[in-house]
Amino acid sequence: MASHSDTLVVFFGATAGANGGKLGSDERELILLVWQIVDLHEKKVGKLHRCLVKPDTLDLTEQCKEETGLSVEDLAKAEPLDKVLQQFQQSVSSELKCLDRSSYTLCINSPLVIRQALHPEASKKNLVLPECFFSFVDLKKEFHKCCANADPVQTLDLDSMLEYVGLPAVSEQQVGVKEVTAMVQLTLQILAEPYNHKFSCVETVKYKFDSGTCKTEPVDSETVIRARGLPWQSSDQDIARFFKGLSIAKGGVALCLNAQGRRNGEALVRFINSEHRDLALERHKHHMGSRYIEVYKATGEEFLKIAGGTSNEVTQFLSKENQVIIRMRGLPFTATPQDVLTFLGSESPVTDGTEGLLFVKYPDGRPTGDAFVLFSCEEYAQNALKKHKQILGKRYIELFRSTAAEVQQVLNRYMSTPLISTLPPSPIVPVPVLTTTPFLPAASSTRDCIRLRGLPYTAGIEDILEFMGEHTVDIKPHGVHMVLNQQGRPSGDAFIQMKSSDKAFMVSQKCHKKTMKDRYVEVFQCSTEEMSIVLMGGTLNRSGLSPPPCKLPCLSPPTAYAAFPTPPAILSEAALYQPPLLAAPRPPQAAAHGAPHALAYYPPHPHLYMNMNMNYTAYYPSPPVSPSTVGYFAAPPGAMAAAVAAQSHPAAAAAAAAAAAAAASPVMPQPGGLVRMQGLPYNTGVKDILSFFQGYQLQPDAILILYNLSGQCSGEAFVTFPSEELARQAVAERSSHRFYGQQVHLALCN
Repeated sequence: MASHSDTLVVFFGATAGANGGKLGSDERELILLVWQIVDLHEKKVGKLHRCLVKPDTLDLTEQCKEETGLSVEDLAKAEPLDKVLQQFQQSVSSELKCLDRSSYTLCINSPLVIRQALHPEASKKNLVLPECFFSFVDLKKEFHKCCANADPVQTLDLDSMLEYVGLPAVSEQQVGVKEVTAMVQLTLQILAEPYNHKFSCVETVKYKFDSGTCKTEPVDSETVIRARGLPWQSSDQDIARFFKGLSIAKGGVALCLNAQGRRNGEALVRFINSEHRDLALERHKHHMGSRYIEVYKATGEEFLKIAGGTSNEVTQFLSKENQVIIRMRGLPFTATPQDVLTFLGSESPVTDGTEGLLFVKYPDGRPTGDAFVLFSCEEYAQNALKKHKQILGKRYIELFRSTAAEVQQVLNRYMSTPLISTLPPSPIVPVPVLTTTPFLPAASSTRDCIRLRGLPYTAGIEDILEFMGEHTVDIKPHGVHMVLNQQGRPSGDAFIQMKSSDKAFMVSQKCHKKTMKDRYVEVFQCSTEEMSIVLMGGTLNRSGLSPPPCKLPCLSPPTAYAAFPTPPAILSEAALYQPPLLAAPRPPQAAAHGAPHALAYYPPHPHLYMNMNMNYTAYYPSPPVSPSTVGYFAAPPGAMAAAVAAQSHPAAAAAAAAAAAAAASPVMPQPGGLVRMQGLPYNTGVKDILSFFQGYQLQPDAILILYNLSGQCSGEAFVTFPSEELARQAVAERSSHRFYGQQVHLALCN
């Protein structure tokens, strides 16, 4: 510490890019280090050292060449950073020995050289920095503490500080030497009369990020950022390494999850103060590996929403300090704690045995296939991660590093999932409705729509309405359509129906390339017909419309819904919300207690099956509950009428059921042979099944994957082959094949 140190080492650095107040903001490497010792007791100075540093990339910006006077040829002859740091240690140690001093502290004019340049570069190059670089005194802050009437710290520079204490500006012109000389003169001046200053405000750099539980106390919004574009396998330690040199609060990394409980490439990070948050914002578009990371401001409320938790079970699980957390995904639903311990083996013992396991369950106690495991040290965690994608039972298990915030987030997400049995009965009134629902657009060539492209992935309906401004009054009722991709995530596109083509043209002219959340958004005028083509994989821009690579059935709900006569019953709004894929075709089941609840149905249609290249649209307003939390069942036209008749008029139940059966449309194409697949991994997609049956000339719409209430694959799928003979051949040939390392059961359906 400076208050107990014998000497100060005045230290300066410059990079191959921006310097001064922007030092380190462009990820450029250090090319110059200058230092000089100041004896605090004798008020003497040592020899001034100036060393060039050879960067890995010999490339200097024009601004750097002008400011430093250095060239690529000069740096080519220099030593790399690790060698120069060794030289720094040796020279300082030698001078301390000659002065008979035992300790020293770095003195810098700005923390940028340590926090934004040296530590990030050393982290990327896997260099172990000497201990002296983890603490320092900031000369500007010490000067302001000594001379309270001086300008604010943010506006101070060396010339103004020298002028304040009555010293002339340094005449030396060589970069680095000039700054260190001025800092040494200023240091000696404030050590002497009448100031008699003592250096005491030592800042530190954390050696390691402290993971832990986030308390639900208020969080200052000036200390939180949002990092976007992270690799999906990133852990809290990886994020802390990206922000190396800055101090993250304990448990201050919260990884964000999507609706399926998987990481979405975003994280909220809380720093110890606003100064470190501002430095973090300067790392916008810095790289983590080959990916650049976007860094934006966030709020304390956003952080607590992700990182906060009130579950006693989670609190008890995370009460053990200094534990490494691993997340296991894809566990068999029948897996017991002992099965997991056996799977992990003796080389990776779990902390406190079964007490170190936390199984994630639905509110009704059903397992989700996820679990969190505590390990007492990094070695045990590394041994566990080697089990990634090994088999437990008949399923391969995925293992990832996790965080306390992710534990809370996953538990909160699943425990708040409503059950079908707890949904209130939907009021169903036997009155006729239109065949095509009023808020679903009918295909038309009239260009009364606009397309928004490049929306932030976090943008919601409210953001779009704010973006539209005064033009929101010209939007048709329920005319905002958010386009999602086949994983159910925002695609960055939206379609909006305007009251007329003139209104659509005006919006496309006035709102094109306006900014929404730091991103500019493109706005194009289009028709509902063009909207359908875009949903099928075509492109629309100001140059015109490009058709999709192949003609595919349109996913547009108007064509799908219009193909069926609507039974004389009102469907709930949830029933009209289109899910990513059709769920398991099964009959409605009554709850185990009380009166049976009305369940939401939607009419099946071959066009509703998702093609690999298709998007689908989430219609505004959103339904009161998510499609992944309500029982959606493929039902033929008339099935709802039968269900209503059975509840309200038991005597007419048989007649209604007969009518429904007569009007039934098949869920899967009937010609050919139908094969049932069981034991599929939960992340199975259409492409995976097509690849498994390669050579059988299957089409994507011949595959039906069944999903559970959490939106994950239930482990079952149905595949329709062109003929029964091909289906039998596929069962015979592929039964012995493994599906991505997992044994899958194939059976021919009669």
